[in-house]
Amino acid sequence: MPKLKTHKGAKSRFHITGSGRIMRVKVGKSHFRRNKPARTRRLYDETIPLESADKARIKKLLPYG
Repeated sequence: MPKLKTHKGAKSRFHITGSGRIMRVKVGKSHFRRNKPARTRRLYDETIPLESADKARIKKLLPYG
């Protein structure tokens, strides 16, 4: 059976933790960041878990994750 290809866009946007959770970064992190309050900028720094509805779709894009 041939190797499966990893989707490079998904590889850069998501990462999988040791326990198997898929983590993502919030959108809008860099656009007009200087104009945003410090609290908002801090909130963009954290990664959050992916919603359960999208997990199956992303698992197909990251077959070896």
